[in-house]
Amino acid sequence: MRLNLTADELLSTTRSVRKRLDFDRPVERQIVEECFELALQAPTGSNRQGWQFVVVEDDEIKRQIAEIYAANFYEYAAMPRPEYGKDDTRTDRGDAVASSASYLADNFHRVPLMMIPCIEGRLDNAGVMMGASAWGSLLPAVWSFMLALRERGLGSAWTTLHLLHDGEQRVAELVGIPADKYSQGGLFPIAYTKGTDFKPAPRLPLDNVVHWARW
Repeated sequence: MRLNLTADELLSTTRSVRKRLDFDRPVERQIVEECFELALQAPTGSNRQGWQFVVVEDDEIKRQIAEIYAANFYEYAAMPRPEYGKDDTRTDRGDAVASSASYLADNFHRVPLMMIPCIEGRLDNAGVMMGASAWGSLLPAVWSFMLALRERGLGSAWTTLHLLHDGEQRVAELVGIPADKYSQGGLFPIAYTKGTDFKPAPRLPLDNVVHWARW
C-alpha cells in the first residue's frame, strides 16, 4: 500500500508512533527492504557508508531487548520532567507524550520487528567534530527509513533508552553486533499503523528557534 503523500505531507506527518502500532499484523520483509533501499540514498560523510542495520524478528530476543528497554525507561521516567511555560506546546503535550511512551515500554516486545541502526566506530569518547560527523552519517538514513515506512502505511518511534548503563552491550550480545567496532544509534519498533491519518504536530514558533545572522 502506498499513501501517495506529497513531500510536504510526508515530512509534516511522520510521527513517532506508539499507541497506534498494530502488533497483530505481520510486516513483510520486502516492504522493509524497500524502505532500506531508500534509506541508503541518504548522505553519508566522505561516502563511507559505515552504517549497518539489524532487524530483529525472533520473539524471545525481542522480549529480552524489551526488558532492557523497559527497565531503563522507568528509571528515566522517574526523573523530574523539564518545566516549560504554561503556554508552551511542550507543556500541553507532556502528559500525552508520557502516556504514549509508557505504553510503548510496556508493549515493545509485541512489535512485529525491531530495528537497530549502527555506525562504524566507537563514539564513547569522541569529540564534538568526530561525534557530529559519525552521527551525521547515520541519522539521515534512519530518518529516511522512517519516512519510507510512513509512505507505506507503517510507523516507528525513535528510541534510545536501551543504551543506558550496560544496555548497549547486552543488546549487542543478543543480536551479534561487534560492539568494539560499531555504535548503536537507537532502537526502532516497526509495525503497520492503525489508520494513516497523522497530522502535523504543534511545535515552537520559528522566532523561538531560528536565528538570522546572530543568535
